[in-house]
Amino acid sequence: MLFGKKKGLAIETLLGARTKLEGDLRFSGGLRIDGEIKGNIYGDPDKPSMLVITDSARVEGEVHVGHLILNGTVVGPVHVAELLELQPKARIEGNVQYAALEMHQGAVVMGTLMHAAPGDVKLLPNLKLASNQD
Repeated sequence: MLFGKKKGLAIETLLGARTKLEGDLRFSGGLRIDGEIKGNIYGDPDKPSMLVITDSARVEGEVHVGHLILNGTVVGPVHVAELLELQPKARIEGNVQYAALEMHQGAVVMGTLMHAAPGDVKLLPNLKLASNQD
């Protein structure tokens, strides 16, 4: 495809502009967010994941995903295992770890940009099992 769109995952799930979600979100495949999320977002580390955060969207929490296309706001750390695309209205308030970066004029990162080799970015934090001891 000489002038075609980039190939990527199909968007399977949409959180609309009037949607507000509180809590952590885990997904695989394609997810588009137009609304607000207060919580962490995790792409499945064993399957491809693509997250699109539009210009009307706001996320307050950590983002761990394979591919991120951002044109809205994220307040919190961002970890992208493959490609991070920062569109003109993108705003990140937090540190960013990425394998590949595409940044358009107008995008803002208020934090540290840290390059990592593909595979070195962890999509899920190390979780500890709760103890049964009282």
